[in-house]
Amino acid sequence: MDLGLRDRVYVATGASRGLGLATAEALVADGARVVLSSRDAAAVERAAAGLGGPAHAVGVAADNADPAAAERLLAAARETYGRLDGVLVSVGGPPAGKLADLTDEQWHQGFEAVLLGAVRLARAAAAGLGEGGVIGFVLSGSVKEPLGGLDISNGLRPGLAMIAKSLSRELGPRGIRVVSLLPGRIETDRVKELDALSGDPEAAKARSSATIPLRRYGRPEEFGRAAAFLLSPAASYLTGVALPVDGGATHGV
Repeated sequence: MDLGLRDRVYVATGASRGLGLATAEALVADGARVVLSSRDAAAVERAAAGLGGPAHAVGVAADNADPAAAERLLAAARETYGRLDGVLVSVGGPPAGKLADLTDEQWHQGFEAVLLGAVRLARAAAAGLGEGGVIGFVLSGSVKEPLGGLDISNGLRPGLAMIAKSLSRELGPRGIRVVSLLPGRIETDRVKELDALSGDPEAAKARSSATIPLRRYGRPEEFGRAAAFLLSPAASYLTGVALPVDGGATHGV
């Protein structure tokens, strides 16, 4: 199936590795061009080079918590490729921990990066996108079910999911779609770090895999293909959806 991605231009944050990079790879493979961002300048430049360099991807060092980051990234897309068709808002996970152990400072940092930074980028994109544009959010299975030991994520990501749903209703009349993805246990560095907190990462992985109907962790490229589809014109009648990419791990419908 032709996803209709050729020559379309996207901004993807948190894309020097993990789910953001996997999505960028899928987009570029189908002919799109991508502006990648990350706080790590060297890492995002390497990621862009790995996607074929400026003809296909450029890297911009930016922190989602920086109020100026959104406009910088959207301007980079237009200046480099002459257009903007969509954004994928992906951020690193906030600190792990239970409520009693998390500080106000950790909550403030999580709010700035996970929620407010995403809102700024979505707001800026909504102002500049035209009909056929799309805003995608990478959220978490914690939108539907709380995850043990990830209380900041449990607190913030459901709120962002509701913002995405509200935005889909506000932007729908302009022909702009808003979609969300809810990754489960995908084999990224972040998930490996979380498994390592148990002291026995292999045992933690085995326990988690046993709760997933497909009995395994997902691969980043599996997430990337799902995200690329939702961002593509092939998904032109999908908006306001929150798609679990979790091997069936979510218990609810």
